[in-house]
Amino acid sequence: MGFTPHVSANTVRKMTANFSSPDEDVISRKLDVNSGRNVSKDLLEKFYEIQDCIEWIQKHDYKKIALQMPDELMKDSVPIADKIQSQIEGKVFILGDTSYGSCCVDEVTAEHYNADCIIHYGHSCLSPTRRIPVKFVFGQSPVDVPDLVSKVKDIFTDKDKLIVLLYDTCYNHAIDAIATELKQHFHNFIVSELSFQSGNGDSNNSCINNSSNDPSKEKSICKCNRSFKLPLNHSLDSAMMLYIGQENLTLTNLIMTLNKCSFYTYNPLNFELRKESSNVNRMLMKRFYMVEKAKDANIVGIVVGTLGVADYLKVIERLKSLIKQAGKKSYTFVVGKLNVPKLANFLEVDVYVLVACPENTLLDSSEFYKPVVSVYEMEMACNRSREWTGDYHTDFRDILPDGSDYVPIQDSDMEGTTDVSLITGKLRTIGHVTQPEVTSTSIVPRNEAMAVTTVKAENAEEFFSSRSWKGLEQNLGQTEVSDAVEGMKGIAAGYSNEQK
Repeated sequence: MGFTPHVSANTVRKMTANFSSPDEDVISRKLDVNSGRNVSKDLLEKFYEIQDCIEWIQKHDYKKIALQMPDELMKDSVPIADKIQSQIEGKVFILGDTSYGSCCVDEVTAEHYNADCIIHYGHSCLSPTRRIPVKFVFGQSPVDVPDLVSKVKDIFTDKDKLIVLLYDTCYNHAIDAIATELKQHFHNFIVSELSFQSGNGDSNNSCINNSSNDPSKEKSICKCNRSFKLPLNHSLDSAMMLYIGQENLTLTNLIMTLNKCSFYTYNPLNFELRKESSNVNRMLMKRFYMVEKAKDANIVGIVVGTLGVADYLKVIERLKSLIKQAGKKSYTFVVGKLNVPKLANFLEVDVYVLVACPENTLLDSSEFYKPVVSVYEMEMACNRSREWTGDYHTDFRDILPDGSDYVPIQDSDMEGTTDVSLITGKLRTIGHVTQPEVTSTSIVPRNEAMAVTTVKAENAEEFFSSRSWKGLEQNLGQTEVSDAVEGMKGIAAGYSNEQK
């Protein structure tokens, strides 16, 4: 049987607030520029590796250098730019706002200023880039190594247990010291490496480098841009994952991808080591629900959530092909940073698929007017050769040719098949089915169980033609031409000539 989720009054009020907010909120809104870690002036050069950045710029003779920083580190941007500018011949400028997520390298904004390179500061999703050389500076957040080692020894009493060390990028500087201590105590302690590449900039593409290892002794694993070598006599599912960092999108991404492994996390901020008790099965069932929503959709909006991650154009083309072969219509949207009002403008779209970096793929779309699914979920909905196994991929490159989980589309998948929606309980068709030509308001026989049904408009053009309001009317040639006059002064919330 199908089921229809109950929408409470509180949910409706919350969604309404997202579409319109009081005018006073815009004027009174304040940005917390002091959020994030405070770095003292004495540690500024070490934390941001300023001297290393200067040597990298001078080595490659870059003349236009873009500095990209997240909002929480922006307060240190001017001192950093001044220090670098004083020791190089080129021009240093700061990218004040990112086109998409701050974890991704913003090649688009940098190209607007013809930048020769980018120095990316702070947390990174490590997604590869292609167009501009990039240097990553993760920062050096402190971690109490003795405290971590002591608590890990207390929790893990089995010295033969297979443990894989994962970590947030800001703790990369301390991993050697941590690994040295724990490898002396545990016999099967494996340390992962960060894997990243960017043209002729910083590169540590260990996911490819590991392929040259002796396959008779170990196998290479690369998940979420983190790679490690696993002995052949151990399976990945039996490994215990130890993550160093706070609860963030990186941890969620790892838990979803390695959903059959147990996770322990150590938070250096509060010195707490705990076992993650998040219900992975519940998270997977939520994603499976999104797959069913994608199957039910007739019109799909492909939302471009990145213009810098390598191969994003390839995955967009694959999505278009998959959606077309599944008998659905697709439209591509480039809207910058996502929010509820932007996507609410397109009522004809049944579901959106977000093309973004791995850490921004799992978007909570509960507040959105229509569901927003990931690339992998749309692939599951349209590619009948792919079966749901519980495995999950947040990196869209995994499903492309040469990816770790590429499944080609079979010719038989193009033929239309009918099944029952697990959400609505109604019949639905996936693939191309020859039907008689009818208009959007025709009434045609459906089946013996249901006597008649109206045929839904097949594309956005038909939906748009049925709207009562279609936007501002141009009235070309009907408006009298007049001289330009001085306009109002001020902001929309209150112009200077308006009475208070």
